[in-house]
Amino acid sequence: MNTPLACPVCQQTLQQQDNNLRCSAGHSFDRAKQGYWNLLLSHKKKSKDPGDNAEMVQARRDFLDQGHYRQLSEQINQLVLNSLPETPSSILDMGCGEGFYTAALEQALNDAGREDALIGLDISKHAVKAACARSKSIDWLVASGANIPVPAQSLSGLTVLFSRLMPEAFAKPLKQNGFLLLAWTGEQHLIELRELIYDEVRPSRYDPVKQLEPLFELESVTEVSYNFALDDNHSILTLLGMTPHSQRMPQAKREQFAELTSLQLTLDVKLGLFRRR
Repeated sequence: MNTPLACPVCQQTLQQQDNNLRCSAGHSFDRAKQGYWNLLLSHKKKSKDPGDNAEMVQARRDFLDQGHYRQLSEQINQLVLNSLPETPSSILDMGCGEGFYTAALEQALNDAGREDALIGLDISKHAVKAACARSKSIDWLVASGANIPVPAQSLSGLTVLFSRLMPEAFAKPLKQNGFLLLAWTGEQHLIELRELIYDEVRPSRYDPVKQLEPLFELESVTEVSYNFALDDNHSILTLLGMTPHSQRMPQAKREQFAELTSLQLTLDVKLGLFRRR
């Protein structure tokens, strides 16, 4: 374990001995055989199996491994590298999913000669199990982003890529002036896909800058936008399967997608860099 973790029951520091974590109050957690720590308390779950299910995780891993979002990942990595202090730091990827962006960030940090500690956190056990296959040196956690199990003011950076906004929960583990890198979709993101699914595509009113005040100060917004193509039906269905759109489609639309063999798409993502006040 590279970064101190906090007990999700009492918030005291967890000490590691081999494959066990224990706090001074006696709360104990064993490492799963895949390598992650499960710090999600059963009474904090809103369902028996929270987060993305196994099918969505597999679809997301299959799609991301095709490389269509590599440019986005590289921009995220560069922003993180530019935002870190010179000394080794602790960074947490909240809502890490199956670990595509987290593992790519680890590689970028290594390539830059840095020795930072990296944590990947997701509420989905299926996602974290898959993430463990991407890296053995990242501390992978099944935990709640609403109660990030690290000591207060212990992180230099927090990345939140396409996950729910929780300003207070994000601010607590960050050091003063620590950075929050937030990714959210622009109006044109996958617009071609959405126009095929919905009769009317409504514009988003999402404004994270306003929601993060007064705990965070906006430093910059970087827009990442480019076109890419999917040239076979499997890739199209894989993209569809990793999005929440697939859960709401009528059968007629599903049949339409089963016939598609190519699709031109737009990636449109905003990367907001914030500093903890």
